[in-house]
Amino acid sequence: KLKEGKNTCLLFYCKNNLLVVLYKKEMKIIKGTTMHEVLNKKGFICDMDGVIYHGNKILDGVKEFVNYLIDNDKHFVFLTNSAERTPHELSMKLERMGLNVSADHFYTSAMATAEFLSQQNPGCTAYVIGEAALSKALYDRKIYMNDVNPDYVVVGETRTYSFEKIEKAIALINAGAKLIGANPDTVGVTEKGIMPATGSLIAPIEIATGKKAYFVGKPNPLMLRHGLRILGCHSADIAFIGDRMDTDIISGIESELDTVLVLSGVTSREDVNMFPYRPKYILGGVGDIIK
Repeated sequence: KLKEGKNTCLLFYCKNNLLVVLYKKEMKIIKGTTMHEVLNKKGFICDMDGVIYHGNKILDGVKEFVNYLIDNDKHFVFLTNSAERTPHELSMKLERMGLNVSADHFYTSAMATAEFLSQQNPGCTAYVIGEAALSKALYDRKIYMNDVNPDYVVVGETRTYSFEKIEKAIALINAGAKLIGANPDTVGVTEKGIMPATGSLIAPIEIATGKKAYFVGKPNPLMLRHGLRILGCHSADIAFIGDRMDTDIISGIESELDTVLVLSGVTSREDVNMFPYRPKYILGGVGDIIK
């Protein structure tokens, strides 16, 4: 018996040099020529949380996969909806896990949010509920902090969420500030389990004000366009790897990229059937790509 996530393989056999695995409801080609199609891509856009690590725990097969990208001169960028860390901090985090990836390989929703606001309203101000990385990204784009009469209230992941900050945000929005979310994720995965993400933190503000936030992170195509620009590759030569159907996979599909869903994050194989679209490939984790 073979297992992938919670699914037990009922039958597997070889056909035209492919390993075909039959599960209870579907057949999925997971080895052979199909994986060569992914490996032969020139560029990779890869999510981080649930794909590379859970919190501070690196996932199985990640070191081998990242080293493969580096050793084979692949173009790659880690495109994360998390706004908690700067590219340099993410680089250092992977270094502590035994991976040497320079800061220019990371693009965060904090950076995308700052770029979006600087293009929309140059020289604007913001009241920020989030970590220092979000404030720094805004500051780098000459968007300065203002808790009196800001143009925007910007929300990202934070561990210092409080009723006082919610109350302040509501008052500023009712006075005319626009509500911006770094990403729409409602939950994230850590080594301790599920934790609330930006979508959950911003919901009380939306309900109290009656105003809907504009979310910049995935699945907003703005985020993915930044990743494509960084790679400098044609979309046909890029694979998008993520763990979420509602942000990662839909972003890739709408940008006409080959999508790889890994089951190492928040999505199970059963969850896939709840969506009207499907990834091109479904794997247990990124390590399966090079096995």
